[in-house]
Amino acid sequence: MENKTLMTDFYELTMAQTYFDQGEKDKKAYFDVFFRESPFHGGYAIAGGLDGLVEYIKKFYISEEDIAYLRSLGNFTEDFLSYLKELKFSGDIYSVEDGTPVFPNEPVITVRANVIEAQLIETALLANFNHATLVTTAAKRITTAASGIPVMEFGARRARGIDSAIEASKYSYVGGCIGTSNVLAAKMYDIPVLGTMAHSMICDADNEYEAFLAYAKSNPNNCVFLVDTFDTLKSGIPNAIKVANDYLIPNNYPFKGIRIDSGDLAYLSKQARKLLDDAGYADAGICLSNGLNENTIKSLIDQGAYINSIGCGDNIAASLERIGGVYKLVAVEREAKLIPKIKVTNDIMKTINPGYKKVYRFYDKKTGYALGDVLALADEVIPEDGYTLISPTEEWKKTYISGYEVKNLQVLVFKNGKQVYEVPSIQERKLYCEEQFRTIYPEIKRSVNPHEYYVDLTENLLGLKKKLIRNSMNFVHS
Repeated sequence: MENKTLMTDFYELTMAQTYFDQGEKDKKAYFDVFFRESPFHGGYAIAGGLDGLVEYIKKFYISEEDIAYLRSLGNFTEDFLSYLKELKFSGDIYSVEDGTPVFPNEPVITVRANVIEAQLIETALLANFNHATLVTTAAKRITTAASGIPVMEFGARRARGIDSAIEASKYSYVGGCIGTSNVLAAKMYDIPVLGTMAHSMICDADNEYEAFLAYAKSNPNNCVFLVDTFDTLKSGIPNAIKVANDYLIPNNYPFKGIRIDSGDLAYLSKQARKLLDDAGYADAGICLSNGLNENTIKSLIDQGAYINSIGCGDNIAASLERIGGVYKLVAVEREAKLIPKIKVTNDIMKTINPGYKKVYRFYDKKTGYALGDVLALADEVIPEDGYTLISPTEEWKKTYISGYEVKNLQVLVFKNGKQVYEVPSIQERKLYCEEQFRTIYPEIKRSVNPHEYYVDLTENLLGLKKKLIRNSMNFVHS
């Protein structure tokens, strides 16, 4: 990845100039990355993008060319530009690992760094986190709805640019897809590459049969015919069967199946199954596509559609949904003392959880299910024999839990600017995602009206939050 350090919002640099002028360039600041609502009106998100964060930080520097550009803007002093020229990331970064189910208002990434470094990396961290987490979550929702039916990702042409398409293919694989149509992504990340054929080839040929036959001769071991160009039941499937009879089977090649990309998919798949079975091709699969999402997939399954595989693009690589991840200051260090910070607004949803924190997850020892998460101040110790979860907004709601194992969800990724975390392979991340997803109760994974997962605060953290809110009100009214 080329140097993209200047992929930052302009105000990050103007604020950095101010910190520099005030002599605060070495002040340590703590920032949390979190989101306020789960995407798709769902009950969870799946963390993604840690590998991209690592690559960005490893290549964080401001080049001579960058300095020349910044100088041309006329906003920055020469002393500040000289400082930027020597700047390297020297801080600490903690993060939840890719593939982990995460929930609103808990820190997925925590940055502790000199305030200028911490500000300059904000935009890139959020862009990376928001896109990767959205794609991974979309893929997990769709593959969950598919209930074991393999889902192929082929949304490259719908993505928001080439880089976005490549990243979407990667994170959709982590999120549960079996492979991608994107050849470059498959090559770069060792993802299975998959695909069938397009309508254009069929339209270009003299007739549908000749198009299928030509394709079969060139791709005899991977024949999945697209059968809905003209008439799925009267033309497409009969021609696919005829090519199987005339060429594939006589030459000992398999008839892999058909893809249907339009029309009433439930009805057509049922009729297709009958035609294929009657022709002696019970092993030929049926792939369905056409803008499918978790709701349409579930509906197809409920209607008894025959589906051996699913092709999904738009609603993974180009979803109109968003994560809305934010990057908020939660503490600073002054004279070796940690000072918690809070943002308080009229919108209670935007009142953050202050201080340097850790996020812990409780797992039931008997079932393996996650019982809930708790945010704790970094120096707090979570007991291992019993704990009471207390709602941060409705304190009378208390849940006592016991018989659990507790895990700190964040891992140390960078220490004093040095990478200390080895990013797992994409196959390892995919398996980890599957394992962690199994720990979440089915009620929370529902695509419609999911149960709310517990994300609570320790009493100490809740008390700190209340105190800072009161102090901020005193400041407003003083």
